[in-house]
Amino acid sequence: MRMSRYIFVGILLGFTLYKSEAVSWFRIFEMFHFQSFHMYGIIGTAVVSGVLIVQIIRRYHLKSIEGQEIVIPPKNKTYPRYILGGFIFGLGWALAGICPAPMFILLGSGYTVLVLFLASAMAGTYFYGVMRKRLPH
Repeated sequence: MRMSRYIFVGILLGFTLYKSEAVSWFRIFEMFHFQSFHMYGIIGTAVVSGVLIVQIIRRYHLKSIEGQEIVIPPKNKTYPRYILGGFIFGLGWALAGICPAPMFILLGSGYTVLVLFLASAMAGTYFYGVMRKRLPH
């Protein structure tokens, strides 16, 4: 019963992303070709919302459902890994025309070809886990 709220929020997020066309291959294609503001508006809204929510959590020392204070540790200032990781993520996104969350949403919508993309993403995640200790962090 405890996990039901997370499942509900996930379904609500999936429904919202699907209805806003944020999971549409054509919208993503338009974004990477700078033909439409649609996706930039959605991503920009998410970034601004995230920044505001994190600042509110830090400023007012908000607590989790369990009553513990939410602590967000500062990020390391090693920019090359963020730039390289962002480049690899963006390259995969541009080649596949899809990022991880929409994979699950579109798969649930009946686009079974996404099993291939999901398997590839899982293989990449597994490969990173195997190679993690050998990579510079």
